[in-house]
Amino acid sequence: MTTTLLRTAAELHARTRAGRRAVVMTMGALHEGHATLVRTAREIAGPDGEVVVTVFVNPLQFGAGEDLDRYPRTLDADLKIAEEAGADAVFAPSVDEVYPGGEPQVRISAGPMGERLEGATRPGHFDGMLTVVAKLLHLTRPDVAFFGQKDAQQLALIRRMVRDLNFGVEIVAVPTVREADGLALSSRNRYLSARERRTALALSAALFAGRDRHAAQEALRARAREVPATQARAEALSAIGESRAAADAHAVAKAAPGNPAAVRAAARQVLDEAVRLDPPLVLDYLALVDPADFTEIADDFTGEAVLAVAARVGTTRLIDNLPLTFGTLGAAS
Repeated sequence: MTTTLLRTAAELHARTRAGRRAVVMTMGALHEGHATLVRTAREIAGPDGEVVVTVFVNPLQFGAGEDLDRYPRTLDADLKIAEEAGADAVFAPSVDEVYPGGEPQVRISAGPMGERLEGATRPGHFDGMLTVVAKLLHLTRPDVAFFGQKDAQQLALIRRMVRDLNFGVEIVAVPTVREADGLALSSRNRYLSARERRTALALSAALFAGRDRHAAQEALRARAREVPATQARAEALSAIGESRAAADAHAVAKAAPGNPAAVRAAARQVLDEAVRLDPPLVLDYLALVDPADFTEIADDFTGEAVLAVAARVGTTRLIDNLPLTFGTLGAAS
């Protein structure tokens, strides 16, 4: 397969296709995470469909002091990665093509969700992101668009925009791709020195610690429900490292599903230790939120949640997250 490079929407619209058009939106500097998105799009679009990768560094997403000029631009390498992953075309428009006449006077507002977490740290970022996504959806006219779960708040806002403004497109989320050491793939990883990278591993380590604490809690509750209220129950609970809970197994069985506070504490401990590394981790936020609106969840929360973290290492800012589910065991009997 030869991937065609397109510079204008007119060129894209002139293409003939029999099946569905699937679009993967990127700012270039493609890596294995993007390739996974493209391969997923190829699989879902099928042999008769068309996969289009957009490459556009959106100036509206960068605030004062951010790395717009420094952001890597590697179109030749991007074309090769897109082609190997199965893309039919790469749409790499100029700024004038996307924003004819200069910066748009009318923009998409991300609303209250866009002011939390990433939005609080980077004011206006999500308004710029949604504006360009809306523009690219109109320019590419896809049936389905693919986005990575690594940018969880971005994904939630895009889904909300598509629903609230009646965009006729399906949004598909693709799980985060990680490097062998656990670091989430990002175009910004290339900025990290060897020492900075060691510090940056604290982001994923914190998330994994929170996930493991959550899994231990769920395992404890499952065991408490399964084992009769006898000495055998206490022994079973003790065997999984919860000796204190074993002393009151009945209370454990009746406990509310999950414990968000304990999940946050496990993740926070890793991040607190990373502050003392050389170079240190500079934390922006650690949050355990409801993906519907990105507000912090309460201790009695049940359902899907996102454990999210953002931090700086040196001059590089990184984000990461993991999905968690609270209350999978149902009500206590």
